[in-house]
This record gives sequence, structure tokens and C-alpha cells, in this order.
Amino acid sequence: MLNFNDYLKIRDAAKFLGVTESTLRNWQRARKIKVYKTPLNLHRLYKKEELEKVLQEIQEV
Repeated sequence: MLNFNDYLKIRDAAKFLGVTESTLRNWQRARKIKVYKTPLNLHRLYKKEELEKVLQEIQEV
């Protein structure tokens, strides 16, 4: 069972990382970031813990 407090919707995830929603979709297709989908409506969700790791990688570059 997903704890939705641990996840962000695509809009919030993009804002958190400072990228566009399109960038997140591209990263998903390139398998650079894992996306989770809600069982009922298949909305994209991104795990906060994983986004924090991506943010660290972005800041190191």
C-alpha cells in the first residue's frame, strides 16, 4: 500500500527539482527516475526520497 505522503505528483516533483514536467517524463522514459502510478487513476507519482537523491545529483553538476 502506498503512503501518499511519501510521494509527489508530477507538477510538485518538477517544482521540487526545478525542472519541467516534460523533463520528468523524459527521465522516466530514459529510466533515469522511477515513476509510480496510483491504482485508480494512474496519475504519476514520484517518491520524495528518490527525488532528493536526484536533486543532490543535479546540484553536484
